[in-house]
Amino acid sequence: MKSIVIKGAKVYHNGRFQDLEVRTDGPFISQVASRVSTDGARVIDASGLHLFPGIIDVQVHFREPGNTYKEDLESATRACAKGGVTSFCEMPNTSPPATNQKAMDYKLSLGAKKSRVNYSFFVGATNDNLDDLIGIKRVCGIKVFLGASTGDLLVDDMKALERIFAETNKNRVIAFHCEDEAFLRERKHLFEHRSDMRAYTEWRNVEAAYISSHRVVGLARKYQHRAHILHVSSARETELFHPRDTLVTAETSPHHLLLNVDDYDRLGTLGKMNPPLKYREDNAGLWKALQNGRIGVIATDHAPHTLEEKRRGTWKAPAGIPAVENSLALILDASSRGMCTLEQVVQWMCENPARTYAMKRKGFIQPGYDADLTLVDPNAEHVVRNSEQLTKCGWSPWDGQKLRGRALTTIVRGQVVYEDGQVNDDVRGSEIEFAV
Repeated sequence: MKSIVIKGAKVYHNGRFQDLEVRTDGPFISQVASRVSTDGARVIDASGLHLFPGIIDVQVHFREPGNTYKEDLESATRACAKGGVTSFCEMPNTSPPATNQKAMDYKLSLGAKKSRVNYSFFVGATNDNLDDLIGIKRVCGIKVFLGASTGDLLVDDMKALERIFAETNKNRVIAFHCEDEAFLRERKHLFEHRSDMRAYTEWRNVEAAYISSHRVVGLARKYQHRAHILHVSSARETELFHPRDTLVTAETSPHHLLLNVDDYDRLGTLGKMNPPLKYREDNAGLWKALQNGRIGVIATDHAPHTLEEKRRGTWKAPAGIPAVENSLALILDASSRGMCTLEQVVQWMCENPARTYAMKRKGFIQPGYDADLTLVDPNAEHVVRNSEQLTKCGWSPWDGQKLRGRALTTIVRGQVVYEDGQVNDDVRGSEIEFAV
């Protein structure tokens, strides 16, 4: 593996962008300084660019095993590389679901063979697999679905949920899909006669999410167990979280920040996901929560389905959208419009994801850390086009949208995996290591 030296970039280091050079040797960053040795190294002239730590997407659904006609680890991680994403945490609602060590070991073997970027996987909780959760190894965390979504995973027995909190490793993150299943079941008949997508949002409303998130926060504090609330979609939920809280943390997604029910007029069922799009005031509230630290992470909830599936109507179309390929570009574009700073993009998409899951050597540009790096041009304008998507499903809800800012080069553990518009399919990522 040839060493790499990056010169000329604004490098994010110790909380700010600086005029520094970075050298990688093997899979690690070896030097960060005003001038580094170029001996035996490939030199990348990055003048005019910004060097980010590699983007870490801690909520994705890559559909393998079981639904590889929608996506697989090869297509998904090629899309990651193009989008500047160097590491991911993948959800367990595959087919079959990943709910025990045997299933986890199989997914890890797939990652080693197929993933172009660094990989990790959640184990899924059920009402009756507590013993598997207690003894599980080599996972990023435990995933709990409190509201039914894609797949068959659901925890709707509150005694089982309390035992998960009480008996699993209290430092291991339990990540929650928070929508109250009983509330949803009671209300669905009120909306099923309608075919418009707004009915879907009115059914799976803010209250459904708030009830569930409130319960999780209470249980986390009762048992002093790490909990992370996924894809927060409403302003009201953010009231439950506190800046600098290390016990209960939260994330939101690009679509909940940038889209709302008004976009159903354009997207129709292509804009269906769980939890669903909310309202303009929720967009504003989520941005505010990122700014004040109540929410610390942006992750995609990349959940691809084919266009044919997505066009089956409000109640039959599956929930989920592809996003991993465009997530960084979307938030860079938001930054170009004054909604956040580039420093905050790094915090929300690199540093805080690594901290949230106690990843070893990830999220920062420091000597000794993994050489996962993303070269960004914050001024590069481009148009998202379905025809250019690398994700297997072949579409994006942002098709036709002009964005400002994108990843130009992606480096995974010292190997250039994306450059000049091409993915290097010889590169393989590595299993992510965790302190817990």
